[in-house]
Amino acid sequence: MTGSDVTLGQLLLAEYATLKDEQKSRIGFRDNLLYVTLTVVAAVIAAAAQAGQPVMLLALPPVCVVLGWTYLINDEKISAIGAYVRGELGPRLAQLAQIEGAFGWESAHRSDARRGSRKAVQLAVDLLAFCVVPLAGLVVYWGGGDTGGPGLLVLSVVEALGVAGLAAQVVGYARPHM
Repeated sequence: MTGSDVTLGQLLLAEYATLKDEQKSRIGFRDNLLYVTLTVVAAVIAAAAQAGQPVMLLALPPVCVVLGWTYLINDEKISAIGAYVRGELGPRLAQLAQIEGAFGWESAHRSDARRGSRKAVQLAVDLLAFCVVPLAGLVVYWGGGDTGGPGLLVLSVVEALGVAGLAAQVVGYARPHM
């Protein structure tokens, strides 16, 4: 097949297939990050409880921030792919094919009445997993009495600021209307 044998429609369909493959891969990776986070949180809490060392809870914020940020960025790319398919690729292909619309599912699955509540619950789950849990760990550490010295106390405050920053980003990226 030579370059002149490739049509614009074929290119657009190939782009669509490639984007959907990337989206599917990112969805799997993103969703697994929640399970990884739950596993790490359980392991850290169990180790801290078993050792009787609340200072070990200082491992929660950096782990949750890194995993939460990775989750958030993958979620944003998943949404960006969907928006591109709905707003650019689908209309171009529909115009080329001289039809009303292409890739109807890309918009149809977003129009049900419960979408807003699902997005709100997902926001709550994301905040709980990546922000509330590490902040709770910090509260337990601070309330444990022995903070391990001023260096660890300063570290815990920096960690709290990092978690708060992640929470702001999670809320900022949430799009209940989209």
